Amino acid sequence: MKNKISVSFLALLIATITTPVVAENLSDLRKLLSTKECFNCDLSGSGLVMANLSGAKLGGANLTQANLSRANLSGADLSGADLSGASLYGANLTGANLIGAKINGSDLRGAYLHNAIFVGVSFDTAYLQGATGIPNYVGTPEQFVRWGMIEATKGNYTRAVEHYNKALTINPQFSFAFLNRGIARYRLGDENGAVEDTEMAAKIFESQDNTLGFQTSQQFLEGMEMIKNIQNKPEKESGVERVLGSVGSLLLQFLF
Repeated sequence: MKNKISVSFLALLIATITTPVVAENLSDLRKLLSTKECFNCDLSGSGLVMANLSGAKLGGANLTQANLSRANLSGADLSGADLSGASLYGANLTGANLIGAKINGSDLRGAYLHNAIFVGVSFDTAYLQGATGIPNYVGTPEQFVRWGMIEATKGNYTRAVEHYNKALTINPQFSFAFLNRGIARYRLGDENGAVEDTEMAAKIFESQDNTLGFQTSQQFLEGMEMIKNIQNKPEKESGVERVLGSVGSLLLQFLF
């Protein structure tokens, strides 16, 4: 028993020594909360859940691993700030200035990003599920389609369509965006829109000599027509799943 306790204690001691601990800089934290001004401050690891930081001046601040979940950062100056690994889950960043900020690994799920400025910011490793107001210029058409597909896998088809719309705003001939939007529209009950988008996808795939894409689009169109003629509800529902499953392999190849 003593040996087991000793081994356990030793393992705990080693873990304590080797695991980095992010500590709050209380002086900088107090300054921020009392004045809403803390340029180039060290706020790494700070707990600022639901904090009212509207209009705060945080240019160049170190906010790595800070918890800003559901914080109000509307109109805040976060230019050049380091938000790597920070939680901004559900945060309000409406109109915030994030020019040159770092958001590597940041959690922006459910965040409000309307009219925020993200010039010079890379979203490659940020988590954006459920975020609204993402500007068109922050992503490529491929990224917007991937974000849309992630929303679709969670059943958020309306948000998925918003991402596909942005992809098509950047590249109006992006066949994958049309096909994905067609599927999302079908899930939302917009059969006419689904057919229109899928027909456009098929046309573009054909012009690009993408045989697999063209055949997949045609298969989806035929499946929608077949389901329309099924009268029995359970059979219709199972038919929908079969048809959507048949296009899944191509879309998953694109996602990964």
